[in-house]
Amino acid sequence: MAEAFFEACETGGGWAACERYCAPDAGFSAQADALAGITTLRDYAEWMKGLLTVLPDGRYEVKSFATDEERRNVAAYGVFRGTHTGEGGPCPPTGKSTSTDYVYVMQFDGERIAHMTKIWNDARAVKELGWA
Repeated sequence: MAEAFFEACETGGGWAACERYCAPDAGFSAQADALAGITTLRDYAEWMKGLLTVLPDGRYEVKSFATDEERRNVAAYGVFRGTHTGEGGPCPPTGKSTSTDYVYVMQFDGERIAHMTKIWNDARAVKELGWA
């Protein structure tokens, strides 16, 4: 379930592709300025969909998936890579690329994701892309 959600989200499927894996009111949190104000997994999935229009070559590499059955969560560590060549970002396309590490911690309630926390150094990605 966690891997299927991860792929649907990271390939820009938006909420339509992700909702089957999540509780309808699934929460979201991150200590990243780029994601300030996003509090639902629905909105995060849509944010990722939009990001892939700005970084159309965006792709991920999974480094690790770990399940903690006692705490009912799954942690997924990946590296996201992309180049700002698409329209719609915070500035005209810069042609610059990022390679940024991140972790999703998906908290389950039954068979569905009830909450996800993203751990990500957005400041580095924003700087590499020429957005700051």
